[in-house]
Amino acid sequence: MSNLNASYQSPLQGRYASKAMLELFSNNTRYGTWRKLWVALAETERELGLPITQEQVDELRAHVDDIDYECVAAKEKEIRHDVMAHVYAYGVKCPKAKGIIHLGATSCYVTDNADVLILKQGLEIIRLKIVKVLENLSAFASKYRALPTLGYTHLQPAQPVTVGKRATLWMQDLLMDYSDLCYMQGQLRLLGSRGTTGTQASFLELFDGDHEKVKQLDERIARKMGMEGVYPVSGQTYPRKLDSRVLGVLGGLAQSAYRFGNDLRLLQHMREMEEPFEKNQVGSSAMAYKRNPMRSERICSLSRYVMSLMENPAMTASTQWLERTLDDSANRRLSISEAFLAADAVLSLYINVTSGMVVYPKIIERRLREFLPFLATENILMEAVKRGGDRQALHERIRQHSMEASRRMKEEGADCDLMTRLSSDPAFGLTMEQLEAVLDPALYIGRCPEQVDEFLDACVKPILEREGGVQVDAQVNV
Repeated sequence: MSNLNASYQSPLQGRYASKAMLELFSNNTRYGTWRKLWVALAETERELGLPITQEQVDELRAHVDDIDYECVAAKEKEIRHDVMAHVYAYGVKCPKAKGIIHLGATSCYVTDNADVLILKQGLEIIRLKIVKVLENLSAFASKYRALPTLGYTHLQPAQPVTVGKRATLWMQDLLMDYSDLCYMQGQLRLLGSRGTTGTQASFLELFDGDHEKVKQLDERIARKMGMEGVYPVSGQTYPRKLDSRVLGVLGGLAQSAYRFGNDLRLLQHMREMEEPFEKNQVGSSAMAYKRNPMRSERICSLSRYVMSLMENPAMTASTQWLERTLDDSANRRLSISEAFLAADAVLSLYINVTSGMVVYPKIIERRLREFLPFLATENILMEAVKRGGDRQALHERIRQHSMEASRRMKEEGADCDLMTRLSSDPAFGLTMEQLEAVLDPALYIGRCPEQVDEFLDACVKPILEREGGVQVDAQVNV
């Protein structure tokens, strides 16, 4: 522990990301995948007639997880090449097969194909966590489908909505992210075995000019690695546009999560809703009474970081220099892993918060009733006109009463007395009891409850029925 504290550790590792995502981007997964690709290459080359024995393939397979990192580090320090250092260390463990490891391949055969496979698994972790958030928000929206609350435009009081309807706005954003992610999953392809400039010349030489066997090599390896195929053409690497598209999905998710976290922070400020607050949680080091929206703030903080990382692969994709350049390597190791780890942490927080959001109906009702008289004036105007009043004259009377009631509320801190004013104005001919009947909040929420039901049934329920109920690693560490 002391050694860890003596050197820099990424906060994503120690504080935020889940165990599953950390394992995915670990050395064991990365280099273990390299070895699986070397096994697939050797096995397929043997199937297609190259002089490789089953004994050699079996030896490689037996040592996939047996990585001597000290051996790798020592060799890389000597030769300054990470892939060849791993080839050497693998060969030490597999003396019978060392002569055929990496046969015909270039470094990108293992680096790029492994990266695609890791991207695939990373998107799968993210997808299941999105589903879990949708599951939580679906239950929340259904529960509060008809609870009226003050709506806001420009963060100013507007026509009422319902608490459940507002939650569907958060869900709709997530559904777009889910759709983008699923589409992106379907677009993933391996680089394949393409050689130094993507021509497959080395493999054509190995197979004595047999183009069909060269094509079969790619197709069979892809199937063995659980992929649908390879990109039809490439330079030395898979298209760096892929990284930009994948991080675009994560960045879109971060936008949605930020919107939710920011909304909840505003609602917690108004005391209408709160994120979960644990029994022994401390809100402030100085102000003991505080219940800060710490998790929602962290959602926003990490989401902003993910969004900032979207620019990085976009720059890389645009500057590939013909068949490839190597200024992407160190950059990609940082930006792709960090984006996945941070997005994963955002979703863990999103799951945590939505599993225990607290709603305060009395506060919501009090705030709604404070502004409802102003919002009800159009209905009052129509009722007074039905009783024989002059629409234009009554409109002016309402305007005058509204301005005075608003002035007193702002300047004197008085309660809203608009209904008292209108009931006392003979021009309207309405009693206080009749006016109170117009102040039922349910009269002003339109189709909110029906919209919630229709949205959940048509858009969310099919997803949850198909893949809901999955257990995900969503522990919030601090």
